[in-house]
Order: sequence, then structure tokens, then C-alpha cells
Amino acid sequence: MVGKSVPKPNFKRRKPKQSARTRITNKVREEVLRRSEGKCERCNRTSAYSFEMSHLEQASQLGSGNDPANVVLLCGPSVNTGTCHNFADYTAKGRMWRMQKREELKRYYE
Repeated sequence: MVGKSVPKPNFKRRKPKQSARTRITNKVREEVLRRSEGKCERCNRTSAYSFEMSHLEQASQLGSGNDPANVVLLCGPSVNTGTCHNFADYTAKGRMWRMQKREELKRYYE
């Protein structure tokens, strides 16, 4: 049946999509910017090509975006080697740093 459109279902999802569960909320963004004072939380750099919000527990592992203890401000972009976001996402030492920082922030927010 070409050309005949089907109406969209008119109901809400019972379970949010993964992207909605891991999306960093505006409230968390504001808290991370306040906490970091606009500096990279790893190297304390105040100017960089860009600053990016990064999950400490990766979004692919369902790391929450509405918990400020799971989000840090890092210099980026993550695809450029030599940036803190790239270090945290793509190196073994970076993964260790993320776990330590996550524990530090959990204690900070308790």
C-alpha cells in the first residue's frame, strides 16, 4: 500500500530510551560548571579548543546523566589525542583516573 500513511501511536513509553536515561541534564551541567569553576577537572586548564562534559561511568554502560558525581568537565575534543577527554576515554590510565574521580565525587556529594 504505497502512499497511505499510518498514524503514529498515541501513548507514552513506560521505559525511557537509553539516550534519555544517560543524557546530561541542564541542572547537572550547571552544577558541574559551578564545581569546576570553568576549568578542566583533570589538568586545571582554563582555555582550550573546547570543554566537554564527560561521563565517568560511560553512557554505554548506562552511566547516569542526572548525577553530578558521574559527570566532569574536561578539555577536548575527545577525538584529539593529547586532550584530557581523549585520555579519560581511550587509555587504561584514563579509565583508572575516571574510577578514582568517581569515588572522590561520590564522597563530595554525600
